[in-house]
Amino acid sequence: MQDPHTLYAARRMPASDAIGLVRDGDTVVVPTGVGEPPALLHALSERRHSLRDVAVSQILPLRKFAYLDRQTRANVRHDAYFFGGATRPGGHAGWVDFVPAYFSELPILIERGLAPADVVVSMASPMDEHGYFSLALAPDYTMAAVAKARVVLLEVNPHVPFANGNCHVHISQVSALVESDDPLFEVGLPAIGPVQEAIGAHVAEMIDDGSTLQIGYGGIPDAVVMQLRHKRDLGIHTEMIGDGILSLIEAGAVNNSRKSFMPGKMVATFALGSHRLYRFLHRNPMLEMHPVDFTNDPYLAARNDKLCAINATLQIDLLGQCGSESLGHLPDSGTGGQVDFVRAANRSRDGKAFIVLPSTAKGDSISRIVPTLSPGTHVTTSKNDINYVVTEYGVAQLRGKTAKQRAEALIGIAHPDFRAELRQAARQLNLG
Repeated sequence: MQDPHTLYAARRMPASDAIGLVRDGDTVVVPTGVGEPPALLHALSERRHSLRDVAVSQILPLRKFAYLDRQTRANVRHDAYFFGGATRPGGHAGWVDFVPAYFSELPILIERGLAPADVVVSMASPMDEHGYFSLALAPDYTMAAVAKARVVLLEVNPHVPFANGNCHVHISQVSALVESDDPLFEVGLPAIGPVQEAIGAHVAEMIDDGSTLQIGYGGIPDAVVMQLRHKRDLGIHTEMIGDGILSLIEAGAVNNSRKSFMPGKMVATFALGSHRLYRFLHRNPMLEMHPVDFTNDPYLAARNDKLCAINATLQIDLLGQCGSESLGHLPDSGTGGQVDFVRAANRSRDGKAFIVLPSTAKGDSISRIVPTLSPGTHVTTSKNDINYVVTEYGVAQLRGKTAKQRAEALIGIAHPDFRAELRQAARQLNLG
């Protein structure tokens, strides 16, 4: 095999030259969140006028690159796996399309050619002495894209950690690489108010010492984390690792010692947080970063006894159907891994799947617990999968309950101002 350093030197080039390998009609796969490579995507944006019918697919974009332009959609367009702030306006307006899929199944879709992956671009750690880079920030579906793509482009940055796990790419797999040393994108913990604190307290009370946690994305899951610092022997098997989980480790609440699957190890598929978090990932023997078809596989995750999955929703109806990804017909986020981990927790011995939400929205003017989902709402977690629903007013346990019992339990945790009209609606739906 050719010397890795010789290959590195031969494949290093400016971002504009690397993006020159993109062809008309290609689909460019970009990792989740912080894994997106800004120099390469800026270069793609600069070149977009000379391209035709190129698609970019990604979960949770963080920056609004210039290619996100309605006027040049015929040149380069975005087909979202999951919407973020940069793509949500285009999704609402209809010029950003999306791919409905469970997070855990994106690698399978790529491997089978159902989701195209002609080019993959990613942030990467510096190369080690054996010629390997680490895609520690988001191996997610990116590792499947690396195996499938015609072109692999890496943006090598010294701030990217070299993590353990199945997240390594050899220089021989790389078509071109660019170098940058810009600071990584950082995301702080959200502000926590009294509603979030109340929800967090209800959930925390039900999580036992020795449980394994999956923490979803959002303010309320983070509010739960803030109230778990007094717990002991917790484990982590999750899709996202953030500063909330780091705070539990630093408090001594997490040591992974009682995990029944991969004891002593915490696993995740993408990182989103502070520079301090990214340094924590670097060659840490406690942590492994793996593709999402490993972390989010419900059968594998369920091998963790006492798996507690904590995820948020936007709206829930009286049967327990969760609309977690759209506002009516307007896409807001995506399916992501919520269903993956709800099903995993339901299968886990003594596992608990929590769906959390404030009881109201828009200044207490509307109830998030509704008789039926708003027209056009994308159902994320089905009535058959839902178990614990938590608002600031308490916990409704739904699995095994009849439809009428479910409606009664959910009305009991709705905002008091809306309970009378929910009961009336339940009677009209034969649920009361």
